Amino acid sequence: MDEILHQPFSGAAAAQPELPRYRQRTALEVRAERFFQEHAGLIRRLDRLHAKLERFNPMSFLALATIVGVTAVVGTVYTPCYQVAMDGVPLGVVATQEEFQAVVTRVEERASDILGYPYTMDGEVTYELALAKKEAVPSAASYEPYLLDRIGEVMKSYVLSVNGQVIGAAENKAALDAVLEGIKSSYETENTIESGFVDQVSITREYIASTVEQDVDNITAALTANTNGQTTYTVVSGDTFSDIANNNGMTVAELQTLNPGVDINLLMIGQELSVKEEIPALSVRTVDAVTYTEAIPYETQQVEDSSMYEGESKVIQAGVEGSQLVNADITYINGKESSRDITGITVTSEPTEAIVAVGTKEKPTWVATGSFRWPVYGRITSSYGYRSIFGSYSLHRGIDIACSYGTSIVAADGGTVTFSGWNGTYGKLVVIDHGNGKVTYYAHNSSLLVSVGDKVAKGETIALAGSTGRSTGTHCHFEVHVNGQLVNPLNYLP
Repeated sequence: MDEILHQPFSGAAAAQPELPRYRQRTALEVRAERFFQEHAGLIRRLDRLHAKLERFNPMSFLALATIVGVTAVVGTVYTPCYQVAMDGVPLGVVATQEEFQAVVTRVEERASDILGYPYTMDGEVTYELALAKKEAVPSAASYEPYLLDRIGEVMKSYVLSVNGQVIGAAENKAALDAVLEGIKSSYETENTIESGFVDQVSITREYIASTVEQDVDNITAALTANTNGQTTYTVVSGDTFSDIANNNGMTVAELQTLNPGVDINLLMIGQELSVKEEIPALSVRTVDAVTYTEAIPYETQQVEDSSMYEGESKVIQAGVEGSQLVNADITYINGKESSRDITGITVTSEPTEAIVAVGTKEKPTWVATGSFRWPVYGRITSSYGYRSIFGSYSLHRGIDIACSYGTSIVAADGGTVTFSGWNGTYGKLVVIDHGNGKVTYYAHNSSLLVSVGDKVAKGETIALAGSTGRSTGTHCHFEVHVNGQLVNPLNYLP
């Protein structure tokens, strides 16, 4: 540093004692020291000149004026300062020792914040008095980077943070940019028009602890690792609490914890439940511009028909769905659709209206409702299926319902009696045709209360219980036939 002028102190200046390195000097001491530094040469010259002035001549006076002028110029251009060194290595000059020590303190505090524990710099700091051009004395703060670089536990690097949390660091920014681009590209398709991160992502150049993760593969793994989040599920027809839990990778207990106060045995369609969701540490938002074909539902027009019973209907003209091309921008979060913005619709075919005739004629009580009730209430003594009956293995064609002798047997649904009388092993039997291919049998009765051709209503008494035919006790043998095939009655009873 050629601007620095080391002053070889002698004479009056040399007579001043060196101040202790770390003792706080008084203002008087500082002014005295600066005076001797700035004017030591002049004082020596004045001493010699004083002796010569005793023999005054014009040349001596001119020499004195020259010395005073040079001293004034030096005082204007140069300033006293300190050459600072650490472990014997010169760093440069500073205005005061206190200013440099303040920088050391700031560096220690900053390192402590980075490392998370108190840090004290090692190394011996020494100072040496010097003169330097005033504009060549830098602020002591300019030495902070050098001091931070001396700390092995701290490094200056490109730091990747997500939502303010440090994930990792790399020597060059391009490596971190490549990690982020790789994560985004995994969600992009040929239709993607926009992609970015939901979370706040930043890459900054700063000092950080040297123990931070620096392996890009590990950084990628940390950003893509799943964390437990929470979302909502809307209950649909057929859902059960356990099915919802299983479908979302949860136990019933976990689902209950997220939904306190919900009756797990009484779910309602449209009800919203909180469920667990796996969310990556860094969430990606993409927007895809897509075109797809969508059906246009047809409308249904109803026309009254007095020839049909109330509740009955008949299609006069079948409806046909239309078709349209839809342009939409679909937003995805981590590959799952979160919203859809329709940008355009082009109809390619119009729908055709459906026309349905609906009955207006009052329905008689004997018309079937379409659902069955129990013909009698009691304990089932024999179920539908193959079994051993009277020593032989054969099909039991219905179910046996135990009841007391003479108990009323009622029609399972409205219909027309097609048989009423004795029928071999059935004993006294009633058969009812309910329409739509459904027929029911009521056997082993003690008395029959209806005749062939009678119209009976659902719940109307048609016989009294007994044990006629091939029977070992009082009961009602009940069969259900659908389209000529035997079926298990329990599948049709409430």
